[in-house]
Amino acid sequence: MIPSQRQPADTGRAPVAEAADLEMLLAAVAWRLQTGATDVSASAHAQRALARECARDLLRLGRDAAALRRALKLARDQERRACRDAEHDSLTELPNRRRFDLQLQQALARRTSEQRTLAVLFLDLDDFKRVNDLHGHAVGDELLRIVARRLRGALRSSDMVCRLGGDEFACLVSGAPGRPELKRLAGALITAVSAPLQLGELQLSVRPSVGIAICPDDGVDAEALLQRADAAMFRAKRQRRGVAFFEPHTDLPAPSLEPVKAA
Repeated sequence: MIPSQRQPADTGRAPVAEAADLEMLLAAVAWRLQTGATDVSASAHAQRALARECARDLLRLGRDAAALRRALKLARDQERRACRDAEHDSLTELPNRRRFDLQLQQALARRTSEQRTLAVLFLDLDDFKRVNDLHGHAVGDELLRIVARRLRGALRSSDMVCRLGGDEFACLVSGAPGRPELKRLAGALITAVSAPLQLGELQLSVRPSVGIAICPDDGVDAEALLQRADAAMFRAKRQRRGVAFFEPHTDLPAPSLEPVKAA
């Protein structure tokens, strides 16, 4: 039997099929490269857009944060000004009666624990009304500002001076020395205030009267000390003495005596 012979392959068609397959592969690769590049381009564009949006958001947040900081600072400044205005005289910038009362009460509380003496000096300017009447309130206001600076400069840093109102001032002297030293301090205040002052073309001079009350000798509460220093000041003004210490037998009103009814 004659063995069968294998037919030779169709060598003419194979290269054509292979070429077709290669072209399809190349086309597929080219398509993938093109879509991949498109995807990369789209992704890069999206990332750039996102980055721009983030930058805008950060800038807006920065502006908002800066505005918030300014608003908080303004609120704190307004609160500090309100607190200061509530306890300071707007004309002289000295502490006012409210602040003086608080400081005096605190000093009295410390005095109890530390066994320290303190004194209240009450000052009133003689004939200040005449200055206002002759030269006007603007001159009077400037005179009060100058008096306030002079009083502050004549006291120790540990002492306090306030404007009670009008032409009345009060000083709180903690750890007060004896009467001779307090009288010298009052004299120094009078000398400082009485020095001539120049206001434009006007040369003026005012003199204060000073009353002194000492704790605990003349009282142990804020209201009593201030009232008794005030009473001593009126006696100093009335007697043209400049300085007077509180004296119970002359400065306190005499008690009223009601007649005893017969049984």
